[in-house]
Amino acid sequence: MINGDLSARLAGARGRLIIELSCAVTGWGGQVPEDSGVAELADLLDGAAANLHDVTRSGTRAELALAVGHLRAADRLGGLLPAVTLWHLRQALQRAATLPDSGEPTIAAGVPASQTC
Repeated sequence: MINGDLSARLAGARGRLIIELSCAVTGWGGQVPEDSGVAELADLLDGAAANLHDVTRSGTRAELALAVGHLRAADRLGGLLPAVTLWHLRQALQRAATLPDSGEPTIAAGVPASQTC
């Protein structure tokens, strides 16, 4: 069954991207809840971007804002267009996870700095 195989592959890819995005969000100081959703990740990344006030980090803030936009688009699509949703998730991950080291990422209250994925 071709459609069943495709659906299973897309669901697996979505799950892996969510895990990688969770790690990226954790790297930016977000406290990611277990079994987080795309909207929760967008909110956490949006909070990290809002906390970057330094002028030298405006490019980083802009990239994080783009990542948030892609996460919000993926959330709106839900399961309607899985391939398009995956594209948005990959774009968000590409922007959030490959940014240059911010030096000292914003750490959410109560999150140990040593917590990494």
